[in-house]
Amino acid sequence: MRKRVVITGMGCVSPVGNNVKETWDALLAGRSGAAPISSFDASGHKTRFAAEVKGFDGGAMFGPREARKMDRFTQFATSATLEALEQSGLKIDESIRDRVGILIGSGIGGVITIIEQYQVYKERGPDRVSPFLVPMMISDSAAGNLAIRIGARGPNMSIATACATGTNSLGEAAEMIRRGAADVMVAGAAEAAIHPLTMAGMNVMTALSARNHEPERASRPFDKDRDGFLMGEGSAILILESLEHAQARGAKIICEFTGYGTSDDAHHISAPAENGAGAAISMSNALKDSGLKVSDIQYVNAHGTSTQLNDKSETAAIKTVFGEQAYKLAVSSTKSMTGHLLGASGALEGMISALAIVDQILPPTINYETPDPNCDLDYVPNQARKSEVSHVMSNSFGFGGHNATLILSRFH
Repeated sequence: MRKRVVITGMGCVSPVGNNVKETWDALLAGRSGAAPISSFDASGHKTRFAAEVKGFDGGAMFGPREARKMDRFTQFATSATLEALEQSGLKIDESIRDRVGILIGSGIGGVITIIEQYQVYKERGPDRVSPFLVPMMISDSAAGNLAIRIGARGPNMSIATACATGTNSLGEAAEMIRRGAADVMVAGAAEAAIHPLTMAGMNVMTALSARNHEPERASRPFDKDRDGFLMGEGSAILILESLEHAQARGAKIICEFTGYGTSDDAHHISAPAENGAGAAISMSNALKDSGLKVSDIQYVNAHGTSTQLNDKSETAAIKTVFGEQAYKLAVSSTKSMTGHLLGASGALEGMISALAIVDQILPPTINYETPDPNCDLDYVPNQARKSEVSHVMSNSFGFGGHNATLILSRFH
């Protein structure tokens, strides 16, 4: 019998709030995190807006000296982890520290540090490059830094599967607990890649919306007039525990982690398979892992990027897996408000899925105005909806054809 896995703590830094409560309140109110870019002059760019984290001060939070040694994505992950640990009430001491692991992914890692230090190299020479360049830029720096900060000596790693990273991180962390490699996993993802170079790269791929005159209405998943995604940044971290460990310490259980599936399209490096075949495999694998039937799922938190190809293919995948039940499902994309946090998106959406179960309410897909014949499901348009929710599916799909799906359930 494999171990049951539960969630006991959550933390986040997002474009709509710098903690869980702020973020959830904003999502239920249908507030967008989109705005003109403030971190650099974007006047020469095709897309001049993004969903930036607002009012986050790493220097004030960690001290200026410590903050200078951490890329922005590591700062986000650290802040989210400290909030999650506080909510969980977990005390990491000598009695458990060898059984507490960390798995924090990042699709890109410290890209801003790399670019900034390359400029230093070009302008001032090789001896002026920061000695912290390498530990700041590598994608496992968030996990490594946090192990030192909280004293966790269990399994520690980072994975990168592009925009599926956060969901794969949660799923693989749960697998570690299931097989007995750890009792507790600090798991999630972080991303901070809003930079002139990355925005330019996304624009030349025609991946981003160019609705500069109305940023808050730019991300419109499943809407016929969608024209690309909204770039975001941030982090979400969940505390996963074996059920027996959580109960032994009297932890408050938020919900249960019941299913995980993953696959690859084997189709194209950046475009999803039009019929959603790879995504359907991931979703079917998660259902099989959970032991649930399609009729047990009430809500799908969609990958829903607001690109023409993704939303069409994800809708097709949902129909393939759920059949006629697809038309009885509620499906929404919270990227309509948070933007696309790249590698961190699945972790944030895992957290949102847990909150939907806790509060029995579904966050909306905002900016849904014109139905698309290829996207004809119930996308919870524009308004949050009270609903009985026992089992939630959350999807993430990434460049490279990576697909990941998790299922969370009300704990009984």
